[in-house]
Amino acid sequence: MVLPILPSEGPSAFVSPWWCLQRHDPQQLVVDLIGSENWSSIGGDLNGDAYEGLLQKSASDVKSGAGQYFTPRTLIHAIVEVMRPTPADTIVDPACGTGGFLLAAVEYLRAHHDDSITPEQRTALSEGQTVRGVELVDGTARLATMNMFLHGIGQATGDPVIDVHDALATKSNRSASMVLANPPFGKKSSITVVGEDGRAEREDVAYNRQDFWVTTTNKQLNFVQHIASLLAIDGRAAVVVPDNVLFEGGAGETIRRRLLKEYDVHTLLRLPTGIFYAGGVKANVLFFDRKQARPSQPWTDKLWVYDFRTGEHFTLKQRPLREEHLAPFVEAFKADDRSARVESERFKAYSYEELIARDKANLDITWLKDPSLSDADDGVPPEIIAQEIVEDLTAALAEFSAVADALAARAAEIADRD
Repeated sequence: MVLPILPSEGPSAFVSPWWCLQRHDPQQLVVDLIGSENWSSIGGDLNGDAYEGLLQKSASDVKSGAGQYFTPRTLIHAIVEVMRPTPADTIVDPACGTGGFLLAAVEYLRAHHDDSITPEQRTALSEGQTVRGVELVDGTARLATMNMFLHGIGQATGDPVIDVHDALATKSNRSASMVLANPPFGKKSSITVVGEDGRAEREDVAYNRQDFWVTTTNKQLNFVQHIASLLAIDGRAAVVVPDNVLFEGGAGETIRRRLLKEYDVHTLLRLPTGIFYAGGVKANVLFFDRKQARPSQPWTDKLWVYDFRTGEHFTLKQRPLREEHLAPFVEAFKADDRSARVESERFKAYSYEELIARDKANLDITWLKDPSLSDADDGVPPEIIAQEIVEDLTAALAEFSAVADALAARAAEIADRD
């Protein structure tokens, strides 16, 4: 199904859904896209897929800024494939964006468990009890809610499928047997404070939660702690984390050591650049399970690292990430029996003793040599090299902006004291 993207030429003209998404106006999207069509004659999967396509179209437009809420569907499907959710699971995404992880889990359940699911489990799935999400931004939460609804998840009354609040602010009163998440990237947790003069300013937030191992303003480290706390015993998690979570000292080291000791941190997937809609992102997927407390012995036995970054080059347009690119990882993961894993050129195992002996328990582990660093004629197209340069510069610019903001805030504090 292809939806027309038409310009608005007057008050009564059709407003394109793409225009609404660019301006993050979900109410206008619902009125003009959903309200103007006779959706009862179209299957739920079809109209849901059409809406999902609009979200992806919005995410791919750099100017709209919507890409920060959208995880590449190819990556999501590979993660869900190895996590293998069941109808008995309670699946949560504490930073759900437009709901991609939750919908992929629903699709997996329908494809693999449709014949075995009980009536009670089917009801729980359709009413949004099996999957639920949390989203901080109101407009994005509305997009996610509509996304779920058009795929047959949720109801007009009762508890919402997508809760709108700061997931990090308090410990959840409900645990999860599975967490799938790509928390927002950004070094600092912050809030907007409006002063008496009407000026809005950002203030760093360090969450003081008793269930956290350490207090920090680092947003990604806080999400790792939150997800660890959110898991029920025998629960399992897959979370996308930027590189700094793997090597940062201080709070980062404390969290990694506690996670390795108290959880079974079994797999790390190192992701290539060029697959996210936000430029300059270097990320990984960390897989870990929660176990019963065992003070005398660490739960992590081996961390298997799959290096899908070294020597891999992707862009959103010229060489997008496809399912066949992640198929070797899905196969190597051995979701049915992780004891059957076999080391390969890209897949290596590291023991708990090796990991904690590393400086700061650094999990940013590499062993492959990138051929592009030693061979100028390695066959990488120039447009891909140019895109990687742009991504690196974008990441550097973001870091400089963060430093500039911190210095400005410090100068303002000194001026106020004087």
